Amino acid sequence: QLQASGGGLVQPGGSLRLSCALSGRTSSNYAIAWFRQVPGKEREFVASLNWNGRMTYYADFMKGRFTISRDNAKDTVYLQMNSLNPEDTAVYYCAADGYSESYYPDRLFSYKYKYWGQGTLVTVSS
Repeated sequence: QLQASGGGLVQPGGSLRLSCALSGRTSSNYAIAWFRQVPGKEREFVASLNWNGRMTYYADFMKGRFTISRDNAKDTVYLQMNSLNPEDTAVYYCAADGYSESYYPDRLFSYKYKYWGQGTLVTVSS
């Protein structure tokens, strides 16, 4: 299971850190990804990392603003989001596909993932 948290309302230019708590099968053995979705659009790949956090991957639109990391001792994956803008407003989901590595191009496609958290809403607005 995965449980995402940390969303909320933030002003443009602000920061948030999302957390994804892992349990059961979705433990520290799995690569984890973050996706986001706005109403009427497909889920969009944001970032992913492999089981030990040494390999990280980002969508181009991140432009260095977001950082994905994990603490396997706490069974938690994080998404630090800085310099947020209104276009970042979305529901953010964490997901696992059951593999220890995050493979290209599969990691980009939401249908490849077996396990999903419930999502956490991020709203960027003044």
